[in-house]
Amino acid sequence: MATFAIAGIRFPALQAASLLPSTAPYFRSVHHGERSRASLSSSRAVRRDSSPRWKLLAGNPSYDTESASTTLTSENVPVPDVQVDDPSTSTTTIEDGEAASDDLQAEQESVTSELTLLEEADQEEDQADESDESLETKPRSVPPPGSGQRIYEIDPMLEGHRAHLDYRYSQYKKIREQIDAYEGGLDAFSRGYEKFGFVRCETGITYREWAPGAKWAALIGDFNNWNPNADVMTKNEFGVWEIFLPNNADGSPPIPHGSRVKIRMDTPSGMKDSIPAWIKFSVQAPGEIPYNGIYYDPPEEEKYVFQHPQPKRPRSVRIYESHVGMSSPEPKINTYANFRDEVLPRIKKLGYNAVQIMAIQEHSYYASFGYHVTNFFAPSSRFGTPDDLKSLIDRAHELGILVLMDIVHSHASNNVLDGLNLFDGTDTHYFHGGSRGYHWMWDSRLFNYGNWEVMRYLISNARWWLDEYKFDGFRFDGVTSMMYTHHGLQVSFTGNYNEYFGFATDVDAVVYLMLVNDLIHGLFPEAVTIGEDVSGMPTFCIPVQDGGVGFDYRLHMAVADKWIELLKKSDELWGMGEIVSTLTNRRWLEKCVVYAESHDQALVGDKTIAFWLMDKDMYDYMSLDRPSTPQIDRGIALHKMIRLLTMGLGGEGYLNFMGNEFGHAEWIDFPRGDQHLPNGSVVPGNDYSYDKCRRRFDLGDADYLRFRGMQEFDRGMQHLEEKYGFMTSEHQYISRKDEGDKVIIFERGDLVFVFNFHWSNSYFDYRVGCVKAGKYTIALDSDAALFGGFARIDPDSEYFTSEGWYDGRPRSFSIYIPSRTCVVYALSED
Repeated sequence: MATFAIAGIRFPALQAASLLPSTAPYFRSVHHGERSRASLSSSRAVRRDSSPRWKLLAGNPSYDTESASTTLTSENVPVPDVQVDDPSTSTTTIEDGEAASDDLQAEQESVTSELTLLEEADQEEDQADESDESLETKPRSVPPPGSGQRIYEIDPMLEGHRAHLDYRYSQYKKIREQIDAYEGGLDAFSRGYEKFGFVRCETGITYREWAPGAKWAALIGDFNNWNPNADVMTKNEFGVWEIFLPNNADGSPPIPHGSRVKIRMDTPSGMKDSIPAWIKFSVQAPGEIPYNGIYYDPPEEEKYVFQHPQPKRPRSVRIYESHVGMSSPEPKINTYANFRDEVLPRIKKLGYNAVQIMAIQEHSYYASFGYHVTNFFAPSSRFGTPDDLKSLIDRAHELGILVLMDIVHSHASNNVLDGLNLFDGTDTHYFHGGSRGYHWMWDSRLFNYGNWEVMRYLISNARWWLDEYKFDGFRFDGVTSMMYTHHGLQVSFTGNYNEYFGFATDVDAVVYLMLVNDLIHGLFPEAVTIGEDVSGMPTFCIPVQDGGVGFDYRLHMAVADKWIELLKKSDELWGMGEIVSTLTNRRWLEKCVVYAESHDQALVGDKTIAFWLMDKDMYDYMSLDRPSTPQIDRGIALHKMIRLLTMGLGGEGYLNFMGNEFGHAEWIDFPRGDQHLPNGSVVPGNDYSYDKCRRRFDLGDADYLRFRGMQEFDRGMQHLEEKYGFMTSEHQYISRKDEGDKVIIFERGDLVFVFNFHWSNSYFDYRVGCVKAGKYTIALDSDAALFGGFARIDPDSEYFTSEGWYDGRPRSFSIYIPSRTCVVYALSED
């Protein structure tokens, strides 16, 4: 028998049949109202034998399988009131109030600070230690349901849909009550991994699996030489199969760590071998298609022990979206260890405070970008072992970086051999039956969120990643697909509330989202939840107790679409008001994470912003030892302006996909072969090449290339937000949207942002309105030489205000604004 080795261990040789991924369509979210408000957090503080063996490290499994009651508290943290301006004002006012809070004004390092990474990490670790100590003094609990009525105060337009919303909340409360009555509370319910799958105790191992459709089941694997008659399981009245394996005579576990395991079942679809649904690790052997489930329970001395506390959630999240596999400059699949050692320090240096990692849950098809999940509790083995992933997360925490996971609960792979599809031989096991349970565009299965055991499975899955791996939160993928029975396909959301609260709404799915947010925010008060919703669902980012869905942030997906729409036009046709409207068009008291482009815009078949702007000139004119071209000059200038304007006006959090900060020169194309379609046509592959499935960080680091300037500007943006905290300031006011001059001016916090999008006109003695009197200095200038600009502004210039109303502001100062530049002015502390 052929063997292969991982982590120095040999075992007999096990990618399921490849499924081509599909990309969900994006619809521009149109929100209610012509004026938008600066979002204040309306939620409470959210944090946080001869069988072959593998030498794998792991976290401590729980040996206690008894349920613990949920500790309940009736406390509700009050939500701050927000004073809003008269909507009839001619200028777009988001909030004209006091500047950012004192902690955001506290003295910090300048943008050009040269502190070492170690010094920065030490400072943040000290802060994390303090917050960690205070958290441990408070018992974690899931608060009981509230009244669910505050949503009508926040948005009176919801009154017309009270019947739907009150029904939704009553369903949520009903399930909470049932969980309390029958499961010992949401805390115990969310620890399903202590009941199902493999559970170790002092005397042996219990294996349980919910498979009501199966007629017979047996546990098979290396430990019993795959003998189906050796360990036959018994079934209870709830469709749960179970078997207890006592320890060996010498006290050793009956299933050695690293053994391959499967469950064999006689089902309505015939006899089949499946990877256990709750498996904690699975691996594909070289040359084989199906994956092997691996019994994962290393000795105590090999279990990874976290060394560093989880950081406290920052006021504004600045997210570096990433994919471990493609994070190497080399054409290969990168590892957790390499990402830990080489990419995390880069993220820290750039100034991001969170990393969002995609494709963590095991998926059989690499080119699915991690979206066709087969094993929900198993980290992808392509990148290394579970120990390596834990080490990566621990190192990020040492650097003060949050680690967010791109979690996929919106659908599952339709693979039968190594996934959940037809697990017990029936079409309706974990999923809806028939067409409702199949996503025709994604070619995947859709969960039945109203099923008790499906809720247990998914809620426990969310908790597993937070508990076992110490992730700091999630970006929930494909939430629009979950919340509507039409999944957002071939539907244009216009903002009419009937589109959100009608028969097309999947109430079961929305209630599930409320439950999982309840669980996360109750037991992990520093954890962050972000929902990928393109519909603009009202109440999406309102706390569950107030009647909302409970997310902390919504991805502001309309912005990226707007930039692509504009990039297809010449500069003369760009509307300043149109840009501002898109960036500020978000719901009051609901926070957003905004981005100019994410991984979606970087995929093959689409174009990054840099490629839209510079196209093929990027291949020949990015070297500083040769002349530039007008297209390169335009592209670099607008690349910086687009990103800063997006960050400055678009939301309370910011996201960038790795490499886009320096204008990565190529798209993402996963290794793939030819695809033969049912109609006989063939979609050509790329001969399984990794050449376009990597990130050329060396381009951004090279001081002889123009990519370096764009990267340095992105770094300057992050440090500007770190110092001034403008994204979460309550004060935001747009004073100018000049279609003739192509100028946008706005205040956010104590900063004044000035953008001149004109392709040729520079303006001398241009007056800028402001609210505060004093001296202003330049905090960030896109035209600086460091950022690849032409250095047309003296960085040491000082600007003094004069009294008198201008552009609706009580004071103003005069500046010089060169063409295609953006400059940020800060109120001097002198």
